Amino acid sequence: MADKDVRGRAGEDRAAAYLRTQGYALLDRNWRCAQGEIDIVAARGGELVVVEVKTRRTESFGHPFEAIDRRKRDRLWRLSAAWVAAHPDAARHRRLRIDVIGIIGDDPAHASLEHLEGLE
Repeated sequence: MADKDVRGRAGEDRAAAYLRTQGYALLDRNWRCAQGEIDIVAARGGELVVVEVKTRRTESFGHPFEAIDRRKRDRLWRLSAAWVAAHPDAARHRRLRIDVIGIIGDDPAHASLEHLEGLE
């Protein structure tokens, strides 16, 4: 596995642990379909949350949130709809939201973490 993949997986593990501490129930991780992959699907209260995790060593090439352009947002909404279609019982009576978690630092387990809720 490439260093980038190991870093990305460690970032997703950190994001999942963070979400649990915030009261989210993790429903799915690394869910794949023909359109792509969702990093994390979680639920809290009446919300179903699809979470994109971006892990970076530094901000040399921009903040992790900057990687979420209009095209990526549209793709996340399509993936979210596909997940809901595949898991109708889990999604029933829940409002769908897309969040982004950015992790910056050498060691994802101890790096800074930012949680952007409600990506439009």
